[in-house]
This record gives sequence, structure tokens and C-alpha cells, in this order.
Amino acid sequence: MNSGREVSDGRLTVEGFSVAARAFADKWKIHNQSFPPWSWVPLINRTLHLSNQEEGYLSLEEILILSSLEESPEDESLNVATDCLEKEESVDHTILVQNQENEAHYYDFHIVYSSSYKVPVLYFRGYCSGGQPLSLDVIKKDLPSCSVSLLHESKWTFITQEEHPYLNRPWFKLHPCGTEDWIKLLSQSSISTGCQMPVDLYLVSWFSVVGQVVGLRIPLEMLN
Repeated sequence: MNSGREVSDGRLTVEGFSVAARAFADKWKIHNQSFPPWSWVPLINRTLHLSNQEEGYLSLEEILILSSLEESPEDESLNVATDCLEKEESVDHTILVQNQENEAHYYDFHIVYSSSYKVPVLYFRGYCSGGQPLSLDVIKKDLPSCSVSLLHESKWTFITQEEHPYLNRPWFKLHPCGTEDWIKLLSQSSISTGCQMPVDLYLVSWFSVVGQVVGLRIPLEMLN
């Protein structure tokens, strides 16, 4: 596996993930200002109660997303309001979705490194304003139809539920079993044009695919 500043086999080291995560968060902040920024959450050594700034995960907070009932076929991604709502004290890392019944649904998104697959994984959960967790069927109703179609049609993306590796609570995740293969295809395409995919573009390229599954698209400027 390439442990340097370029990606050739579709996988990342822990150090590479840290570099790619910070680069992704920086680009997001510059080119996607309608969203709040992703924040880096360092891991805590529970024995020494010290934070490890080099190991952690990305968290997206305080985004207000409104699912429009009059979406055009050309743009079925979730509509993003430019304002951020102040969260209730009992709610953290939230995304607010207005569903068809006008009931508030909250969503958390984390990008976590998988030491088993050596790739990033998108974890998420949804819940009502009262804290009740949302089932996957309800979550799919909040997503734009193109995202649900992608889940059904793509062999690269499917959702499972398991314990969050750091929070020890059940979360949904986009299973990473195919990530290495399609990132490898992207990197090989770059090699064919005379260059390799730099590590700092890894998460940007990855999220340009997986973000669509949950209705989050990135600006094309982030890929430059």
C-alpha cells in the first residue's frame, strides 16, 4: 500500500486519512459556504484523558436542510438553507430535515476511518425532535428520489446498521466493502492521464460519490 502523498491502490493509512480529512474540511469551508464546516474530532485516550490530534473523525454540525415537495427532476438534491438553526441543548451534531409531514427530523454525519478496510466510512443517524431514532424506511423518505435510486442500483453502496466505533451507539453506515475498488478505478484513471491521485483529494473524490447517497453534493470546485 502506498503510504506517501499519492493513492494508487484505493486505500489510506491512518496518517493519510488525517491529511485527507483536513484537506477535505478546508475545501468544503471555502467552496461550500451554504453549509457549516466539518469539524475534526480528536480521539481521546480514555486512560490518560488526553486527546490525540492525529487520530479522529470528521463531524458535520448545525445544517438546516429542507426537503422540497416541488423538486425539479434536474435537481433532486436536498435544498440547503443558508441559515443555521440554534440547536436545543440536548441535541448535538444535528442536521434538520423538514419531511413531507412537516415533522422535524435530525441527522448526524461522521466520516470515520476503518482500520479493517483502510478507507473512510460515512456513519449517520436520524431521529425525531423528541430523540426517537428513525428507521431506515423513514430515512429513505427524507432522501431525494435520486439517492434512493442510487441505493437500489449501485453495487458500491448499501446501508447497514452497527455500533459507532467511538460512540458505542447504533448508527447507520454506508458499507465500505466496495470503496477500495472504485477509488482504485479513479486513481488508475488519473494514472492513465499521467498523474496519480494525491492523498489530499482522496476524501473529496470519495464524498463526491457517497455524499449523493444521503442527498449531499459537493461543488465541482472542490475537485480541483
